[in-house]
Amino acid sequence: MTLQLKHILEAALLAYHEPLTSQQLAELFPEAERPAVHEIAAALAELQTDYAERGIELKHVASGYRFQARAESATWIKNLWAERAPKYTRAFLETLALIAYRQPITRAEIEAVRGVAVNPNVIKTLLERNWIKVVGHRDVPGRPELLGTTKEFLDYFNIKSLSELPSLQEIQDLEATGSELEVQLQLLDAAEDDKSPRKSPLPPFAKGGDPFTKGGDVRADEDQFADDAEVGRFTEDSAEESEVGRFTEDSAIAESSKPTLEEKQDVL
Repeated sequence: MTLQLKHILEAALLAYHEPLTSQQLAELFPEAERPAVHEIAAALAELQTDYAERGIELKHVASGYRFQARAESATWIKNLWAERAPKYTRAFLETLALIAYRQPITRAEIEAVRGVAVNPNVIKTLLERNWIKVVGHRDVPGRPELLGTTKEFLDYFNIKSLSELPSLQEIQDLEATGSELEVQLQLLDAAEDDKSPRKSPLPPFAKGGDPFTKGGDVRADEDQFADDAEVGRFTEDSAEESEVGRFTEDSAIAESSKPTLEEKQDVL
């Protein structure tokens, strides 16, 4: 019966599209032939051992037992689906984390922690995914809804209970490690930039700067416009002065070329 029981449980778990509990597996058998709970547990343990070195595994999650592909194969298996995995916003993840770690919790309490209003679409999406549910109402004026996670939430994250969630200290350690890695990557990028050949810099005035200022600082646009206007006025004034000068000179030449009164009398 042990071998047959293991084969029946294996077939049932592979055929059904959702996890099955020990009670559901026991109900597959007629009451007269129904195996004991410890017999089902032993058969399931043997199945887990049998699949220990295979591409799929028997996993115990919140909703029961299920066969699933191992995480190591995700890189290749995901190509079977055309759609890409959804990317969740920071607000979405923060709201979900607060519900998971501080449940039961109200929307007002979430807003108090995050410091911003809860986006109704975030709560709507979590409810539609059946990751959270209303578990009660706070006994205060208005009786706000209390939110908590569901078994589907635990199944999605491949855990059996909330106690398997990473501790807040572990999350902080991961964030600190991520920050250190980011700093190291920035330093590596800076080192690579230093090794790369550099082009000779253009003179400051070639880039729109003032060659007469310290360090070739680029002037503000309004200063440059003021300089251009000043140059324009200088050029215009110079042109006017030149024109006046030419007019004065021409007048002097014309005046000097006129015959004097004595010359006129001599002519007469």
